[in-house]
Amino acid sequence: MDYSDSTSPLERHPWPPFIPENAKILIMGTFPPGSHRWSMDFYYPNRTNDFWFMMGLIFAGDRFALYDKETKLFNLDAIKSLLTEKGIALNDTGLVIRRLKGNASDKFLEIVEPVHLSELLDKMPLCRTLATTGEKAAGVIASLTDTDAPKMGEMVTSADGLEIWRMPSTSRAYPLALDKKAEFYAKMFRHIGIIRQNNL
Repeated sequence: MDYSDSTSPLERHPWPPFIPENAKILIMGTFPPGSHRWSMDFYYPNRTNDFWFMMGLIFAGDRFALYDKETKLFNLDAIKSLLTEKGIALNDTGLVIRRLKGNASDKFLEIVEPVHLSELLDKMPLCRTLATTGEKAAGVIASLTDTDAPKMGEMVTSADGLEIWRMPSTSRAYPLALDKKAEFYAKMFRHIGIIRQNNL
């Protein structure tokens, strides 16, 4: 696409989708923060985001299971191993974006070109579940799938049978405690059989 008529800077998503061979669910945020906020070159790289702390809590019962408190870095090898073992794919809803205020806030993020969702799902034949982390991502996916955005913590089903969940944002700016966020995600993981009933 040609964006040459724009006077504002544009950003293209920095990473390819992470797709395990056995992917059962695709979790999608909106877009990564600016690179100055990254602590690793991977999804949810900001140490102030709850995503990897929440995943540690859900799958290991320890919020720091994927984080080294001494180095203050996430353990990327452990993260990729967990995602591969559980069949969890990651990507974002924005392929090309414009930051209207120069920050990471979804409120001031313009999606110039959304993810090519059908092409992405074609690479994951076992995946029939999609989850969005926050309101803006949920709206993008609703428009791409011709569905209504579900209420937070709930799901809708698309015409072709894709289950689409809307999860709480894992940004620290979202006013919900880590354990409460984990409960929402654990409910979804139980529903699709990634965790057993006695987790969380």
